[in-house]
Amino acid sequence: MPKRKRKTAKLTKEGIQSLPKDKPVVYRILDRNDRNIYTGVAKRGRVAERLSDHLPAGTDAIPGGVKIRIEQKGGIDEARKSEAIIIKRSKPRHNKKGK
Repeated sequence: MPKRKRKTAKLTKEGIQSLPKDKPVVYRILDRNDRNIYTGVAKRGRVAERLSDHLPAGTDAIPGGVKIRIEQKGGIDEARKSEAIIIKRSKPRHNKKGK
């Protein structure tokens, strides 16, 4: 099985551009204390677009986010399952109930 990339970057346009975009990802937005405040998924090829939505001027801004931690997955279904597990365990404050 190929090794999947994990990477952490700043929640900035430059940081987002430095992330791999060739596979679906599950991502966590972290606050300055490295606490997970939001978890989501992005499809292959749409990673930068989705994460840009969470910047302060974005359509789905996440207040207090300073870092992004991504983990590439083999497919979007795998990413969604991982997202559900992470949300259930860490209960990020900006994820809506049931999502």
